[in-house]
Amino acid sequence: MDGRAEASGGLPVGRGRTAAGRGGPLAAPGSAARDAWGGESGPDRVRPLERGLAVLRALSGAGAPMRAGDLVRATGLARSTVDRVVATLLRLGLLRQHGQELSTTPRLMALGNAYLAASGLTGEAVARTGRLADELDESVSLAVPDGDGVRFVAQAVRRRTMSVAFRIGDLLPAERCAPGSLFAAEWDTAGWAAWRAGRAADPEGTAFPAVPPLAVHEARFAARAARAADAGWALDEELIEPGLIAVSVPVPDGHGRTRCALSVVSHTSRHTAADLADLVLPRLRAEAARLAEAFAAPEPAPPAAGTHRAPRTLRPAVAPPATVAPPASHAPAPGDGPAPGCAPAPAPPSPAALARAAKEELGPGFLQSLARGLAVLEALEGARGPGLPLAALAAATGLPRATARRCLHTLAREGYAACDGRLHRPLPRVLELGYARLSRLSFAELAQPHLRDLAERVGEPASVAVLDGPDVLHVASAPGVRIMSPHITPGTRFPAYPTATGRVLLAGLPEAERLRVLAAVPPGPLTRRTVTAPRRLAQLVAQVAREGHASVDEELEEGLRAVAVPIRDAAGRVVAALNVSRHTGGTPLAAARDALLPALRTAAAAIETDLHTAERFNPVPVR
Repeated sequence: MDGRAEASGGLPVGRGRTAAGRGGPLAAPGSAARDAWGGESGPDRVRPLERGLAVLRALSGAGAPMRAGDLVRATGLARSTVDRVVATLLRLGLLRQHGQELSTTPRLMALGNAYLAASGLTGEAVARTGRLADELDESVSLAVPDGDGVRFVAQAVRRRTMSVAFRIGDLLPAERCAPGSLFAAEWDTAGWAAWRAGRAADPEGTAFPAVPPLAVHEARFAARAARAADAGWALDEELIEPGLIAVSVPVPDGHGRTRCALSVVSHTSRHTAADLADLVLPRLRAEAARLAEAFAAPEPAPPAAGTHRAPRTLRPAVAPPATVAPPASHAPAPGDGPAPGCAPAPAPPSPAALARAAKEELGPGFLQSLARGLAVLEALEGARGPGLPLAALAAATGLPRATARRCLHTLAREGYAACDGRLHRPLPRVLELGYARLSRLSFAELAQPHLRDLAERVGEPASVAVLDGPDVLHVASAPGVRIMSPHITPGTRFPAYPTATGRVLLAGLPEAERLRVLAAVPPGPLTRRTVTAPRRLAQLVAQVAREGHASVDEELEEGLRAVAVPIRDAAGRVVAALNVSRHTGGTPLAAARDALLPALRTAAAAIETDLHTAERFNPVPVR
């Protein structure tokens, strides 16, 4: 989609794109920001925000953990500046530190989610790409224009030996892929001039690390764009690398402009390019029409006062997280209102209030203006359609208008936001902030750092398990620190009925399904304490459902004790169980359970926060 489509509420255009009448659909990076804000005006720039974004870009592009010294060399910032930026990002939960190594966390995906939400992308649209991939048995993607490139915003990949390795957030040069031909078909003279300028500075496209460098002659690219304009679809015949082929169709906005591109990607070992086009084009066009209708649907109404709403992710923790949570069965389901006779829950503090509190606690080590700027970027999630006015952004963040305006100025200069008159919106470049790598994390990888922290905190091994028929399958684990401790590794499988994880997972099932699983394999005695009576097992599992945790003492193995709590997805479904195992020792079960539960619940809440952020526009299978 170009700038003319933005005014109709479509997917925001990429870095450097401008609205119609302001120099065409493409402009040199940064020029749109200078035009919209009236020049470079140094006093309006928020330097700590610029430096924080530079650190996040360096960490996102590294592909591996970095140390503070690495960040100094990568960004050119002073060590003292890097230390303050890192301290602030750690406090916001966007970075994780293990020893001297720093890495981004899934909570950073909240920034990319803000762009995706503002673009009109929905969970249903993402699900549709997945269903289309299943139907065609090929990889399917959605992509948007981003300056002189193409950025992926949704991806459903077939798991084969030869499979597509692109990730959500990856940026490709427009001349090297089928969606780029569709977008270039709508460029005007200024757009082509901007593309030429970019390629003159970087002929082989080395600024696009997702693909190998390669120079593409302008005449060939222009010919493909012309064919795409005439045919209404585009073909990639091994433009990215030998063997890879793709067919793309435009998803139009309400004015006939291309909002985004829907593509099917395959390999020459499965199809010729022509055969792939014949096979998928009718289905692609039908699906593109349905997606266009979904994008044009009115924005869902905000939740009523007092009902469930997703918390903002980028909030500095002023105090340590609560260690005791109410039982899961007592938590309100998404969309539920307050309990009868209870007042609605008070509104959480604004990001500005939390940043002030963190600043008061940490002093000069916390960059309040960096936290404010990232809060403004996340608040742009509400810019679906033409955008958000300054007053709405100030209200959403609790910031004075002048402060919000300076943050917007800086974000626009950095290529992460755009201004069209008095309305502001995020741009696809936001996805470069860690989204590509983080969107590929498995559930086990999401949980692993929290398991390590939990095991270090309690001194006992911790693990996460999922239900697999009548068994539990452990998918991630962290060892304890004691000489004698249980040893559970990923892939370990136990019967569900005599384990704490199994009872938590069974408690998360509908009652009929729970009874079916329990009846599938008749329980047998594994120790002298194993509960095998079906009626008693059903009672114990029902008790776990009420209390929100399970504890098992020497039912799986003599001397082995375990306590487990559920991990829920964003819809409130139990998808996994978090477990701590230990030797019985001389401690009563109740005392051991009460000692472990606070740490278990804190770790489960942290895993859930990361999971809910990661799975919003990107399915995260638990195994």
